Amino acid sequence: MNRPQFVKDSVPPRDGTYTKARSQRDRIELPEAAPVKHPVGDFKLSERFLDREISWLDFNTRVLELAEDPELYLLERVNFLSIFASNLDEFFMVRVAGLKRRIATDLAVPSAAGLSPVEQLKQIHHTAHQLQERHARVLHNQIRPALAEEGIEFVHYADLTERDRSFLTDFFVRRVFPILTPLAVDPAHPFPYISGLSLNLAVLVRNPLTRQTLFARVKVPDQLPRLISLDGERPAATPGSAARFITLEEVIAEHLDELFPGMEIIEHHTFRVTRNEDLEVEEDDAENLLQALEKELLRRRFGSPVRLEVSTSAPAHIRELLIRELEVDEDEVFVLPEPLDLRGLGPISAIDRPELHYPPHLPHTSRGLKATDTARAAEVFEAMRNQDILLHHPYDSFATSVQAFLEQAAADPQVQAIKQTLYRTSGDSPIVDALIEAAESGKQVLALVEIKARFDEEANISWARKLEQAGVHVVYGIVGLKTHCKLSLVVRQEGEHLRRYCHIGTGNYHPSTARFYEDVGLLTCDEQVGEDISRLFNQLSGYAPRSTYRRLLVAPRSLRSGLLDRIEHEIHNAKAGIPSRIMIKVNSLVDETIIDGLYRASQAGVKVDIVVRGICALRPGVEGLSENITVRSVLGRFLEHSRLFVFHNAGERIVYIGSADMMHRNLDRRVEALVRIIRPEDVTYLVELFDRYLADSTASWHLDSDGQWTRNHIDADGNPLTDIQSWLITQHRPGAVR
Repeated sequence: MNRPQFVKDSVPPRDGTYTKARSQRDRIELPEAAPVKHPVGDFKLSERFLDREISWLDFNTRVLELAEDPELYLLERVNFLSIFASNLDEFFMVRVAGLKRRIATDLAVPSAAGLSPVEQLKQIHHTAHQLQERHARVLHNQIRPALAEEGIEFVHYADLTERDRSFLTDFFVRRVFPILTPLAVDPAHPFPYISGLSLNLAVLVRNPLTRQTLFARVKVPDQLPRLISLDGERPAATPGSAARFITLEEVIAEHLDELFPGMEIIEHHTFRVTRNEDLEVEEDDAENLLQALEKELLRRRFGSPVRLEVSTSAPAHIRELLIRELEVDEDEVFVLPEPLDLRGLGPISAIDRPELHYPPHLPHTSRGLKATDTARAAEVFEAMRNQDILLHHPYDSFATSVQAFLEQAAADPQVQAIKQTLYRTSGDSPIVDALIEAAESGKQVLALVEIKARFDEEANISWARKLEQAGVHVVYGIVGLKTHCKLSLVVRQEGEHLRRYCHIGTGNYHPSTARFYEDVGLLTCDEQVGEDISRLFNQLSGYAPRSTYRRLLVAPRSLRSGLLDRIEHEIHNAKAGIPSRIMIKVNSLVDETIIDGLYRASQAGVKVDIVVRGICALRPGVEGLSENITVRSVLGRFLEHSRLFVFHNAGERIVYIGSADMMHRNLDRRVEALVRIIRPEDVTYLVELFDRYLADSTASWHLDSDGQWTRNHIDADGNPLTDIQSWLITQHRPGAVR
């Protein structure tokens, strides 16, 4: 299938200017902007910017602090231990791998904070070692004793009864042994390939006849439960009942004689390798992006190692063998107590003990979508004709809003066309089902599937093919740019006219994550928004490089420059003595041009308040640079994911929501969209929401000028501060007064 092959000549520089794009067939132009200067004084890079990699590790430290919090529900603490482990895996697979690649290819460009990749890598390894050791201590010194008090235990084979051992032997013979493949290392058998993130047993065996000692590797199957329950599939449903678990690797270790009959088992130890799994698709040379990506996905499996985790029981000679064969450096070796890979704690955190979990949360239908008949869903199109509807998930139900919008569109005979972006979605997605239903009923359906969404590439390729088979027009956007914007467009025949109904939001069309990701979205049939989104879809699916927008800011064309214009307007007002303020909520704040704009605002006297979940390269509170800037972070049961931008504008507040974080990749290498919120009630809601996030009475982390995060969750009398997510749950209950 031939598609437009738009590519960039180079990555746009970090000063906010843009390069031109070119194509093998046509030439399109992105706007050339004048270089943005940085009149922020004589501040060194290290004084202006924090290192993004260390800032990410600081974010994961905040996750770990939740696991350490004894006031938090116990099984939620277990879940945060698992999240920490999963986060760190991805950090090594992508960020550390990227640093190593730059070092190996002599692309040693200093970071925004002035550190070389070698210096960054050294700091990362130092900090990561400390964090992984702390992570293990939390499990063994805090979580395991607390679990034991609740009757939930990790047990070892030596402590089991004969009945338990008989059960495990039967389990091993029936479920485990048939899929194990021991791989010996000798002159006829080279050291085996160790797949990324797999858990393995390093085994030393001895031939009783020749007395020769040999090394073997046994992979712990990842298709089996990592933790085996000795008390049924759903243990500990009530307080006081037993819930005992043993690791799969220990069960395998106790039955190694079945794998090596006639050999003496000398010792065994667990180890795990993390590999480079970042994709590098040469899109400008690819005739077919889908085929190029599939080829790269195969190559991903064989990425170079970036981390080796080994159990503390492993002696020096085992570690040396693994280091030599895997070709890792000493500082890439993490010696940790078993069990390794704490992502596997899921069965513990999922135990059905309500008193050890957050109270259940049932999302409610948005007030703007209430049905007159409670037995059926609201008529979404009718509600949208009455007013714009601002959604706040997971407090507002995704199923009765966005999902219902697309399902009703698919079933409505008056609907002529549906256009949809898909960045991530679930395995049994009702969104995809709705698009297929619409196409099969004869509607024009366009799905823009981002097949380069990291770690969801294979799933998205599968969805793309399924949609194509159903008659959906599937496109993959503009080569060289990921399509990250969150857009739905429905065109409906109403009398003699067509009306466009739209959804634009901050989160993915993913019904599962919508239950625990905090996001906002807008349902609207506003003509300007409909026209803007139509133009954007035309740009993504065809040839429309010079599209202009009225209520949208779109990256990489106008988003950064649009925000900088708003920042400069606040600076102008502050210098004129007019009240001014900027409030920003994002996942990450890294872009130097945006940060310098905020510094200039602070120097002009503009109060700037930032809420950031993850990475923040901005230094607040630096004398002469950022005294008027505060940075806070909120983490909790829901993943804070929304992106919000508020500019005071002399009292006539300008508010945007959308998909873009303040990062180079979002502003330069992705298609992102922000939409301006204009309904006064919605503007008021979002401004008051910011005030809640920023209130001294709200639990949060505060960033200081040295890059240190401090948790502020109790008051001077030792009482807990308000958890904003719990507060929002109560505010969105039926009958609650906002």
